[in-house]
Amino acid sequence: MTDTAWIDAALTSARPQAVGALLRYFRDLDTAEEAFQNASLRALKSWPQNGPPRDAAAWLIMVGRNAAIDEVRRERWKAPLPEDDQAISDLDDAEEQLAERLDGSHYRDDILRLLFICCHPELPATQQIALALRIVSGLTVKQIARAFLVSEAAMEQRITRAKARIAEAAVPFETPGAVERAERLLAVAAMIYLIFNEGYSVSGDTAAARGALSEEAIRLARLLLRLFPSEPEIMGLAALLLLQHARTAARFDATGELILLEDQDRALWNQTMIAEGLALIDKAMRHRKSGPYQIQAAIAALHARAERPEDTDWRQIDLLYSALELMQPSPVVTLNRAVAVSKVKGAEAALEMIEPLAPRLSNYFHFFGVRGAFLMQLNRNDEARVAFDRAIALANTSAEAAHIRKHLDRLMRDSTPKGTKSAK
Repeated sequence: MTDTAWIDAALTSARPQAVGALLRYFRDLDTAEEAFQNASLRALKSWPQNGPPRDAAAWLIMVGRNAAIDEVRRERWKAPLPEDDQAISDLDDAEEQLAERLDGSHYRDDILRLLFICCHPELPATQQIALALRIVSGLTVKQIARAFLVSEAAMEQRITRAKARIAEAAVPFETPGAVERAERLLAVAAMIYLIFNEGYSVSGDTAAARGALSEEAIRLARLLLRLFPSEPEIMGLAALLLLQHARTAARFDATGELILLEDQDRALWNQTMIAEGLALIDKAMRHRKSGPYQIQAAIAALHARAERPEDTDWRQIDLLYSALELMQPSPVVTLNRAVAVSKVKGAEAALEMIEPLAPRLSNYFHFFGVRGAFLMQLNRNDEARVAFDRAIALANTSAEAAHIRKHLDRLMRDSTPKGTKSAK
């Protein structure tokens, strides 16, 4: 670790609590963010000389709060203030105890409020993610723009619009009641899952830019789990992200092409991450309060526990998807269940299951990829070719398109009579 790396790690860890507390004080997102930035700059100057404070978050809250108040005074009186950090804040025990008294009882609600504001229902999903990555995670606009493959100017505008909507919505700052807190918790969990999927949907040519989003989503899920350690659905969310992310090293070959789950080298799966995910989902299931994230994590756990593809318990996966269909009806859930059905009852039964989904999934890449695969298993090659052509047209990444082209190449080879020679 470099000389200042420990400071960066401490600032990243303390950021949600500090920004959340500053937001409660000032009731303005920009002011809270600027106050934290000022406190961070002072930490970079002070901590290497004086050492880290006992409570980094409390130190940042107090220094940030004082700096913001001083800025208001400066604007009001247009008078210069002393530049000496000691005149504004230091590591005095009394100040730190005051910060702890101010914020100890509000810790959970501050962070939850901050997360909830970032995923306000009036914001589109892209703005929710961008705002959370900027405000909660502290990623720079440049980093976020690179992950979303857009210009810095476009991302800056997206974040600015999100902040403006938040201000217009007049989001309340009082501590939420139990019912509202539960609703907020689910909204925050959904936003974290969106961040994860933005990172998980990488291909070989976007892995460097977007892959870190999945890791950030896992960090946020762990943060949420620390705030709500007995909430089974948050355990399920964290388990799901860990179990899916554990397969990252095996998902693409050396050329960046996608490798299906059944073809992956399972020796490359991260066993430490899998063990953590399995422990979490086992703990969540003992609460007997199942939810969508728990069910999806249980499915991922069955894949993780299978040492070989043929060891996968597809019957249990089919049952779990059936339960998820009842809890969260969706054509995509049914499509995923059809893959399990194809393993248990065959491609014909699976194809019959997904045919009614065609109108609702007419622009969904995976529908045509799965349908083409079922048709190919049934030797209905002409129909499979049509489905694969449509899938390529709808591919979201170069890896998805390359994967479908492999199927088309196979169909072409199978349709060429053996021993035939091209005309001269």
